[in-house]
Amino acid sequence: MNVFLSDEQGHPADGESLRASAAAVLAAEGYPDETEVAVYLVDAIEMAGYNKRFMDREGPTDVLAFPTETLTPGEPPRPVPGEPPLNLGDVFLCPVEVARRAAEESVAYDDFIHLLLVHGMLHLLGYEHEDDTAATAMERREDELLEALGRPWP
Repeated sequence: MNVFLSDEQGHPADGESLRASAAAVLAAEGYPDETEVAVYLVDAIEMAGYNKRFMDREGPTDVLAFPTETLTPGEPPRPVPGEPPLNLGDVFLCPVEVARRAAEESVAYDDFIHLLLVHGMLHLLGYEHEDDTAATAMERREDELLEALGRPWP
């Protein structure tokens, strides 16, 4: 797995732990080693810009995911010999916004940022929460992955 991580902001965040968690999600979902994702840690101003431009919402948010492929959950594509690695897309996290929300919800920042990373990764892999059935499946998979990462969600 190739997980590119860029920390473009100043709030403390354990980039290596996030990178390892992203790779673990890909492995747990059965994705081949020839898979790439990018995780960006950005400040509130940059995140607000993405949120407005792509979601038509004002202000920063904690996580945004931009898949490059249309995938079905639980059905990872197989690599084609001689082809470039499969690039699944980008996850953007705003640690300042994550910290604010973690404080509001009285949860540990480090656990919350990993929850949001897993959430964003699952969006890259085709999971959605547009209806109750899909949301339940996505939340169940988040819980399973967080448990496997040693970060069970309360």
